Amino acid sequence: MRRILIVGNWKMNKTASEAAAFVRDLIKALPASPSVDFGIAPPFTALESVRAALGASAFIQLGAQNMFWEDQGAYTGEISAPMLRDLGCRFVILGHSERRTLFGEQDDAIHKKIRAALKHGLQAILCIGESLAQRERGTTDEVLTGQLQGGLGGFRAEELTTLSIAYEPVWAIGTGRAATVDQAIAAHCTIRRFLSATWTADVADRARILYGGSVTPENVEGLLKSDQIDGALIGGACLRIDSFVKIAAVAQSIGVNR
Repeated sequence: MRRILIVGNWKMNKTASEAAAFVRDLIKALPASPSVDFGIAPPFTALESVRAALGASAFIQLGAQNMFWEDQGAYTGEISAPMLRDLGCRFVILGHSERRTLFGEQDDAIHKKIRAALKHGLQAILCIGESLAQRERGTTDEVLTGQLQGGLGGFRAEELTTLSIAYEPVWAIGTGRAATVDQAIAAHCTIRRFLSATWTADVADRARILYGGSVTPENVEGLLKSDQIDGALIGGACLRIDSFVKIAAVAQSIGVNR
């Protein structure tokens, strides 16, 4: 059975010193879990201070919010997979809807980023999701499978053993309007069917599929109770220790019974 994964995406929040203080307090408040994995993705500028605050034995995995696909070179302002690995990152979030909509990222670029991440031993969390207009047109499934094909097409099944996917409906991110449990389950089933049909049933069974989009302590239980939803990619609610710890406690109570 897939372990629940709870990841906090800090986005462009917290300075390096604020991040270190936050993590020291988070470690005190968040007990390690035998059935749930935790990760946090601070801004690039805070990765080093967060790594130091976590220490060598911390159970919280460190990750990044984005990266470039080349290892090095004349790419002003970019960060490579080897740089992230050297900072202690275990995973990287790729294809987030804010990268797609605000910065124009396309599937071909996301595909190259995923390949680079896997090459250097980083776990990739591929974000996909439909806009409100696409959902209202009834094309959610086509959008999701198109983004999956664009981001993962050409990979071999054995390359996808550490893959996670985050279903994040664009219309739910930062709006306070989460998808209903039924909407989330339907999308997750579409994703898993596509993985099985395109690769193998084993790939589909191994992949952790997270829900993201206005996740709160109040709605996370309903989402995680479904065996189709393997965790959450959390935005605003991960920036406060109390709400992150409450979400973690819900995940722990559900995880021990999976």
